[in-house]
This record gives sequence, structure tokens and C-alpha cells, in this order.
Amino acid sequence: MLAEQRHQLILQALRSGGTATVTDLAGRLEASAATVRRDLLKLEEDGLLTRVHGGAVIEEDPAPFTEAAEAQVDAKDAIAARAATMIEDGQSVILDSGSTVYRLARRLHGRRITVITNNLAVYEELAQDENVELMLLGGVVRRESRMLDGFMAEDNLRQVHADWLFMGACGIRAGAQVMDTTVAEVPARRAMIAASDKVALLVDDTKFPGAGMVKICGPEDLDVVVTNAPRSATARTALAEAGVVVMQVSPAGA
Repeated sequence: MLAEQRHQLILQALRSGGTATVTDLAGRLEASAATVRRDLLKLEEDGLLTRVHGGAVIEEDPAPFTEAAEAQVDAKDAIAARAATMIEDGQSVILDSGSTVYRLARRLHGRRITVITNNLAVYEELAQDENVELMLLGGVVRRESRMLDGFMAEDNLRQVHADWLFMGACGIRAGAQVMDTTVAEVPARRAMIAASDKVALLVDDTKFPGAGMVKICGPEDLDVVVTNAPRSATARTALAEAGVVVMQVSPAGA
């Protein structure tokens, strides 16, 4: 079994039970304990789990997509409107599983572009628009998050190229580290970054510092941040130092 397949199976086992021992994982994977320990070390280095004595643990507290979609609507719409102006006809864009990214999709009707996404809400929004070339990534359905993830989504992303990635996050920490609370989404988001020429992060002011225990990327992986966050937000200094363009928006009527 390839290392990547073992990693996915380890993460699936931890998601279902929260914790697992090296012995249990070795039995499931039909691998040696030494191999499992190396896998756990690699996954911990990637920020996908925490090793504990004799095994590993994952702690997840994902916010349901419907709940997130109903928060900060005015700010998200202002961010989405600005992001839509960055896309040129004929370009290909990856839209991730974020609720702000979904607001962007609502502004792409009639555009002659290619949209690649693992966001089921984005797919449903654009499915009937014949102007938009739409590619839905494969993977395991995460119903609460309204998205697809897993090694199938990651494999699909290795076969595509996009001009832009528009992604969300749960938090922007000091040093402009981009964070997520949902371990399951991180590998696909990293694969999206690798598949894109430019990366735009769409985040409202509640994401400074926001939440998250798993690092998606650092400021060096970003090209643009579109936000309504105050200019004094600590992380914005780190973004500027990394050469990231920060686009300030204001909600309608603000």
C-alpha cells in the first residue's frame, strides 16, 4: 500500500473514533508498527494529527456549512463582489469549500470561465449555467461541510491547472498563518494551492485571529487577500511583509 493511501486510512480511522493506537492502526493497514509510527510522524509534521503515547488523536469541531453561510452575509457579499472582478473571461478558477467562496460563485453566472470545485453548494449554484464549464472534484461527501474530500479529490487536483484559487479559512493567526478547524479539508486545500497560478484568500474580519488548530499555508503561498478586516489587524503586517496584496472592502451601507 502506498504511503498516501495509508495516510488517508489513518485519518479516516481517527475521524471516526477521535483516537487510535499504533497497534490498532498497524492491524487495519496490515503494516508494521514502525511504518505506522513513521506515518504518524509525517502527518503530525503536516499538522493533521497529534501524536500521543502509543497512538494519535484528532480533535475536530467543524462549523456546519449552513450555519457559516448565514453569518456575516453583508461582509461576505462585499468580499465576493471584489473577488469576482479579479476573474477574466476564459480563465479557470478553483473554488474551495468555504461559505464566502460560495457567495463568489453566485456572482459568476453568465461568465465564460471554467470552475473547478469540491463545494457542493457551488456546484448546485452553477450546475444549470451553460456558460460556465463546471468540474466537480470527486471524493467522500462531508454532509455538514457540503464538500468532497479525500485522496480522490487530491488525485483529481493533480490533473488540473487553474489561473486562480479562491479559498476561505477559519483563522489568520499572528505571522499570517492560515488556519482551519477541520482536519479533513486541509490536504485538498493544499492540493488546490499547488494546482493554481495565483491564490486569493477571502476572509471577513471575524477570521483575525479566528479559530483553527491546523495550518493550511503561510503568507508566502498567497498572492491576494480580500477582506473587510481593519487595517490595524496584526496579521496584515505579516501579509504586507510577504508581498501579499491586501484588498480592503466595505459592506454595502457601511
